[in-house]
Amino acid sequence: MLSRRTFLKTGAASVLAAGAFTNLVSAAAEPVKEGQLIWGNMLNLGHNMWGDSVTAYTPKTDKLLCQDAIWEKVTNEMQAAGLNLLLIDIGEGIQYQSHPELAIEGSWSIEKLQKELKRLRGMGIEPIPKLNFSACHDTWLGEYSRMLSTKKYYEVCADLIKEVCEIFDTPRFFHLGYDEETAGHQSSYEYVVIRQGELWWHDFLFFVDTVNKQNVRPWIWSDYYWHHADEFLKRMPKCVLQSNWYYGAEFDIEKLKKTNEFTAKRVQTYIDFNKAGFDQVPTGSNWSNDVNFGGTVEFCTKNISKEHLKGFLQTPWHATTENFLEHHLKAIAQVKAAKAALK
Repeated sequence: MLSRRTFLKTGAASVLAAGAFTNLVSAAAEPVKEGQLIWGNMLNLGHNMWGDSVTAYTPKTDKLLCQDAIWEKVTNEMQAAGLNLLLIDIGEGIQYQSHPELAIEGSWSIEKLQKELKRLRGMGIEPIPKLNFSACHDTWLGEYSRMLSTKKYYEVCADLIKEVCEIFDTPRFFHLGYDEETAGHQSSYEYVVIRQGELWWHDFLFFVDTVNKQNVRPWIWSDYYWHHADEFLKRMPKCVLQSNWYYGAEFDIEKLKKTNEFTAKRVQTYIDFNKAGFDQVPTGSNWSNDVNFGGTVEFCTKNISKEHLKGFLQTPWHATTENFLEHHLKAIAQVKAAKAALK
């Protein structure tokens, strides 16, 4: 199967010295209100989620690939463009108090993250945490990524979820990732492991329950549905916020069926989820083309009821570093344009 990041080219990026952000906003801002559409963007704080060795296509890194100055520029641009939510892909990006062994060189202190969360909220941007627990994207878990479905694994993952929820002051959502857990997506990995059948559901529901116990709503990537539609519809809790993702330029399902039935199904998923009563945050990206996000908004506003359409998420899928700054700014501009087109 083609990965969302197959063509992603990453390079070594310098890491700026950790320090205070210079553009602190002191004025308080209201959080995103219930019923208000999410106009979100995702940024990577951590990056060890696509390979388990330094020789992998997207190499594991022992230095944080997030530069403070670029993070600040991008989030400031988000505010200027009217975006109201930032999904923070944390991974190894912070120095967890419960498991400090997961930190790498440059990982943010808890104090630094909390200061940034305050800044974001002051800018009218709701920060939401993401820890990807897919076996395909959990290199950030260090040695625990090779203890999948063991007692120790459950203990560590629960510790991290509880700590992050506390750091984020009980966020509205917690994104669990949980995408692309297949052997094919790990073909370049040195250590390959997947869950399937009852074990997949056992572990997934463990994560859902752990997040629910923090009075936070679980949020996931929805691609498991593409290959397990019947069981997904029967067993997926409605409390889980769904982000189906599709990054193509064509949204005409009948046209897509003539060339690729599987691609057509990915677009059809938005409609299937609406019929099944799932709340959705459809997800687009600018990593493969510049028209996808606008197309996603246009298609989904026509095919998802207002009751279940909670907003939209942009996913640039590049490191938060200077060499990708233009890509990040284009991603934000596309959200701004799509938002304006709805008025």
